[in-house]
Amino acid sequence: MRFAGSESYVATSELTLAVNAAVTLSRPLLIKGEPGTGKTQLAQEVASALDRPLFEWHIKSTSKAQQGLYEYDAVSRLRDSQLGDPKVQDIANYIVPGMLWRAFESDGQAVLLIDEIDKADIEFPNDLLRELDRMEFYVYETRQLVKARHRPIVFITSNNEKELPDAFLRRCFFHYIRFPDRETMEAIVDVHYPGLKKDLLAEALTAFFRIRDVPGLKKKPSTSELLDWIKLLLAEEIPPEALRSDDPKVSIPPLYGALLKNEQDVHLFEQLVFLNRRAGRPG
Repeated sequence: MRFAGSESYVATSELTLAVNAAVTLSRPLLIKGEPGTGKTQLAQEVASALDRPLFEWHIKSTSKAQQGLYEYDAVSRLRDSQLGDPKVQDIANYIVPGMLWRAFESDGQAVLLIDEIDKADIEFPNDLLRELDRMEFYVYETRQLVKARHRPIVFITSNNEKELPDAFLRRCFFHYIRFPDRETMEAIVDVHYPGLKKDLLAEALTAFFRIRDVPGLKKKPSTSELLDWIKLLLAEEIPPEALRSDDPKVSIPPLYGALLKNEQDVHLFEQLVFLNRRAGRPG
């Protein structure tokens, strides 16, 4: 089966090609791109479109590669031994399978998401090389070899917070999700708000891309933030004309808190609007 996008996810031809190439090569698909461009959702949509079980491993700064395989719950075993529970005799009762183990044991081919791998320690990706290559690992406590019944489709996302090791990159198929252009963004908005009036959509997109084009922003608004903003515009019944940049009464878009996330960016945008108006006044 091949992925060709879905009704709820607008995938470019380059992205669908990357997904299917990674499946064909039996390699993890490493996805990079700005936050809010749909990297995490891609794995969810592929799993749904191909009718595959999904296992999501969301990485934190404290995550260790071992946790994706399994964890030994020594604390529970100690507690049970103090209570005289007979199950302490079998250490297997205290082995907790991680997401890789669960994906490996899936009855059918699964989709495995390793989300935001760059949040973890720099050695984290290298610690997973062997398991992702061979699709197996050894449980030392129970002397058990866990092998994948079916090679899962692996998605790995990164926000570029830190560089990933070369040895890890060599084993992945890579795709960078470029920020959507206006035409693609219209298609994305149409998926979420199919009845949106064209004049409101046009003004909202113009205001959105105008903000993104402001030089020096610490945090550019993302696709997900645009969708949140449009939801608020509809809920508050904001008219299209309230979004127009040529309106002298408007210094910043209404409900801007959905788009601009810190006071420096708000101040920067207000300064730019002021300077543009000042330059546009007759001398």
